[in-house]
Amino acid sequence: MVSVHRMMIGNPNIIVVGHLSIDNIFLPGKSSPIVVLGGSVAYVSLAVKRLGGYASIVSKIGRDFPEACIWLLRNEGINLSGIVKVKHELTTSFELKYSEDLMRRTLKLKNRASQIELNDSAKSLQADAVHVASIDDEITYETVENLKSRVDTLSLDPQGLVRSFDKYGSVINCPPTDKRMLSLANIYKSSLDEIQTLTSKSTVNSAIAAIHDFGVEVVIVTLGSRGALLSFENTQHRIPPFTTAKVVDPTGAGDVFVGAFLTEFLLKKDPLWCAYVASATASLVVESAGPMFLGTKEEIYRRANFLYEKEIKS
Repeated sequence: MVSVHRMMIGNPNIIVVGHLSIDNIFLPGKSSPIVVLGGSVAYVSLAVKRLGGYASIVSKIGRDFPEACIWLLRNEGINLSGIVKVKHELTTSFELKYSEDLMRRTLKLKNRASQIELNDSAKSLQADAVHVASIDDEITYETVENLKSRVDTLSLDPQGLVRSFDKYGSVINCPPTDKRMLSLANIYKSSLDEIQTLTSKSTVNSAIAAIHDFGVEVVIVTLGSRGALLSFENTQHRIPPFTTAKVVDPTGAGDVFVGAFLTEFLLKKDPLWCAYVASATASLVVESAGPMFLGTKEEIYRRANFLYEKEIKS
């Protein structure tokens, strides 16, 4: 049995670490970008809160970070005491341009905050799990090791670890030289491109096996509109997407997926059920631009039950 977490008495308490960002999103048919709160930490934390968990963000922002975004996050009940604001820096910022069918995007780094350091508040945070949500290689192994020493479960998204940036800010995927962070993880989540880049494996099965070899017990590979793969206890499961009536902005769907999965997983629920809840939650965030609109917990569970029952019947 998967046993990387203890029995929860109350609702899960999760620390999410990574850069908050300001995203300029160019969507099909729009002449100007939509400027929204970005960063994996925002999407993950909001998914945790929507499912009844507690979330604390550990991040670094610059002088330009909108006070409205701070208000929005605080209004959602997210603990922001681990955020460091540096007045002489700019917040990490990306430009995202999507193709007409929303299946492809180009990503450009506009500004980059410095690496995250744990302030006194972050060092005192207590939680059941940590999710590492790097977007621009802003988190050191030592920081993650420090956080892992205080929790039973660590979830890792290596997105920022496999990114490098040229002088124009264009993103290039390349395998990291230091993969020690993988040995700290109990749960791993990435896209197909990222896991193949990280492991230098040509097939998804060999890439998943390579991640398990680091001691990771649960591996999730998101496949965009095709759903996801879930691997645990030597078994691989295909997780179907919930077919939504409209897709407005696919940004952050994978982050919402792992935030929902981790919240349910810490409640000692079946990992397969957790993945259906994750798929359902991801289907809601793509229906509007930005991370703030995730529907209700009831709607998430309704969609998850639909997927679960459909799978059983098939």
